[in-house]
Amino acid sequence: MTDLLSAKKLSKNFYRRDVLIVAKDLLGKIFVKKDKNGILAGKIVEVEAYHGDFDQAAHTYHGKTKRNEIMFEAGGCLYVYFTYGSHFCCNIVTGKKGHGTAVLIRALEPLTGVDKMIKNRFGRNLKNEKEIFNLTNGPGKVCAACGINKSHL
Repeated sequence: MTDLLSAKKLSKNFYRRDVLIVAKDLLGKIFVKKDKNGILAGKIVEVEAYHGDFDQAAHTYHGKTKRNEIMFEAGGCLYVYFTYGSHFCCNIVTGKKGHGTAVLIRALEPLTGVDKMIKNRFGRNLKNEKEIFNLTNGPGKVCAACGINKSHL
């Protein structure tokens, strides 16, 4: 695990490519969240690409707003938003400044800090093995387990 976490951080240029290429290339990469409480990490196993020029599901389809303005920055930023009144989701902004493209992190395979992820997500210790399979298998679950919340907006 130490090898995974000591690996070189991806360059900004990695993210500043076409959204579909970045989405494909993110699969298998390690998503790392570091804070004062330690390190949480998981392998990215599912993503969705969003292009605001023609994808009506993209938050940028109708143009720039206060909520989505970070999606119009150059690739490499994290766009966090609150949805359905109960879940945070995170997207990795891609492409060039002004393009409004991003990749939603849909699911992770937990690797490091799993006990902390469990407490973040369920508010308690693991009750059964089924919970580990449901820990980070959805975009809202990824953010809950990784402690990504309104402080990251």
